Amino acid sequence: MRRTSHMSEGDACILGIDSSTTATKAVAWSRDGDSLGEGRCDIALRMPAPGRYEQNPDDWWESLCAALADLGRGVDLGRIDALAISNQRETVAFLSAAGEAVAPAIVWLDERARDTVDAFAARIGDDAMHRISGKHKDITPVVYRLAWLREHAPQTARDLDIISDVQGFLVKRLTGAFATSWASADPMGCWDIAGKCWSEDILDALGWDARAFPAAQKPGSVLGQVTAQAAARTGLRAGTPVIAGGGDGQCAGLGVGIIRPGAAYLNIGTAVVCGAYQADYAWGKAWRTMTAMDGDGYILESCLRSGTFLLNWLVDEVFSGAGNGGDDGERDGNGNGADRFAALEARAAGLPPGADGVTVLPYWSGVMNPHWDSAARGAIFGLAGNHGRAHLYRAVLEGIALDQADCMRMLEHATGHRVERYYAVGGGAQSDLWCQIFADCLARPVYRMNTVEASALGAGMAAAVGGGAYRRVTDAADRMRGDITAKFNPGENAAAYARLLDAYPACYPAAKSARGST
Repeated sequence: MRRTSHMSEGDACILGIDSSTTATKAVAWSRDGDSLGEGRCDIALRMPAPGRYEQNPDDWWESLCAALADLGRGVDLGRIDALAISNQRETVAFLSAAGEAVAPAIVWLDERARDTVDAFAARIGDDAMHRISGKHKDITPVVYRLAWLREHAPQTARDLDIISDVQGFLVKRLTGAFATSWASADPMGCWDIAGKCWSEDILDALGWDARAFPAAQKPGSVLGQVTAQAAARTGLRAGTPVIAGGGDGQCAGLGVGIIRPGAAYLNIGTAVVCGAYQADYAWGKAWRTMTAMDGDGYILESCLRSGTFLLNWLVDEVFSGAGNGGDDGERDGNGNGADRFAALEARAAGLPPGADGVTVLPYWSGVMNPHWDSAARGAIFGLAGNHGRAHLYRAVLEGIALDQADCMRMLEHATGHRVERYYAVGGGAQSDLWCQIFADCLARPVYRMNTVEASALGAGMAAAVGGGAYRRVTDAADRMRGDITAKFNPGENAAAYARLLDAYPACYPAAKSARGST
């Protein structure tokens, strides 16, 4: 874990807030990037119908207040110099002019606009939508849910005054002003990413104008100050500067120091998100383009929805109850889950690359880049009677790593820029086997970082710049980022994975053909 320091009397600190899908984390950081304390509170997530995910924006605020109260038990909130917010991306709130919700917020997981995507993109042109927003048409960007709202919930569309990302909502509660960051506005999908403004073409097609959205500023800019009313509610000092943060993905990248070309972050979590910094704007099918936290460059980001989620599904839903110990010996006498994973990992590590002929296409939750097919499904190829649970386990690790390597190969070919190294965070990065498989498939070194709350740290770096502790984001990243705890170089299996990588692209067409044309 990141080192933790105790706060001395008189010390100032910086606050990074990570308002994620399921919880708010409030972390106090020193100017050297040491964690001084953390507060946390969960956020409720509702599913009113299959494929629909909603939240109450008031829960974001109540969770933030509770997380700050938790943090305040160990840290003097009055000594916070500045704060910034990292927010769950592509979640949208529908608000009155006073900042009150007029309908539930629609969360990024939501799929209600599935049948709206093609029709709305066609109104502007698929290529134009992609070029302006940096995002290939997909169910994830907010813009398609806004088009759905116009058609299917016209009363809500008429009632709302402000359409806001999570950061914009929380900044309104903290400062009284509707304001957000370029790096939070851009994932909405109606932001002109190169022009750094709300897109008139896209908003015209939606029937709104820029006045319906929070004013967006460069990451690291001062958005406002904590009001006396917000101070009484949160325990923060009135007048504390609120600095423009960014989306959780970009903040996590900053948190591990991805602020220059040649490196990428690899977040091996529930989903696998990988982003490479690039100074010049580029758009393509193998990635989605995001505004970098320096406000000048861009993050070319890939996202696979099935990361550790798929491993957990395999062990919990497929292997659970399958035998009592079985030939893989992944259970102890008490059915201990951690022991099951450890035993499977040990068995899988003894198998050759390619898992004796088993290949997994890891599209259990559809696929974003590079195929952009929300109806895609996962597949397991090459099963035979000699295969056991360890083969399937290793094949999942390999399938996810091969998919990432395939996307990065396309990205490098399209941009002409080479990613020389990867910095890994997230729960999956604790697996030596998986990190080594990633290094072999990517044919690049993978560095494991000790940064646990990478998004909150990235927000803290933005706050450090806006609060005057550092002049530039690069200075903050160089000083505050976490430490490398392990390095995985491409090894003796890299050549075998290169051959598998050449064969891997055939898996998606085969699986698509098997499910038909839908």
